[in-house]
Amino acid sequence: MKSIAIAAVVLALGSGAAFASSCPMHMKKIDEAMTSSKVSAAQMAEAKKLRAEGDAHHKAGKHAESMAALMKAEGILGIK
Repeated sequence: MKSIAIAAVVLALGSGAAFASSCPMHMKKIDEAMTSSKVSAAQMAEAKKLRAEGDAHHKAGKHAESMAALMKAEGILGIK
């Protein structure tokens, strides 16, 4: 039973680190898409706002919130 609890903690810590390291990858995809995207000015403004929020959350260590904002920006820009 104790080994299951230890495994769960290790898994949670490991997945958090993996999650944190994917934020910059998503921000890079967004930055690249912004240069060629054909979305409206309002959509572009929203994507930029969400990308900035994602960056701020990432720097604050709030990676779930970061990914939520970044995924919304990717959706606006049509990133798959």
